[in-house]
Amino acid sequence: MNNTIELSLMEPEERELVQFIYDAIPAEDRGELTADDILLVLDLMDDFLEEQGLLREDPQTGEMEYLDGEVDETEQLNYILSALKDEGRAITAVQIQLIQDAELQFGIQKGYYEEE
Repeated sequence: MNNTIELSLMEPEERELVQFIYDAIPAEDRGELTADDILLVLDLMDDFLEEQGLLREDPQTGEMEYLDGEVDETEQLNYILSALKDEGRAITAVQIQLIQDAELQFGIQKGYYEEE
């Protein structure tokens, strides 16, 4: 995984998440995927949740909080693909799904999510 300035500025748990996701994606599927690409997809995932009313900033703490609700994974994938296309980024649907799956597994391991 490449080491960028953005990665060095991240919180330790965020770096751990990106590393976990990077390591979880098989090399043949990873291709040219970088840590910056993973961060971008994670940001777009959050942007989608915010637009759907499932993520908001806590006015007292300033922290982002995830709200209960169903996420339409197909809509989220299409949202991310569209945003990536607008930015001219060549990240495939398969890579996005692998990032989503690995993020979920990380969250389950950390106790943020319950296994379905």
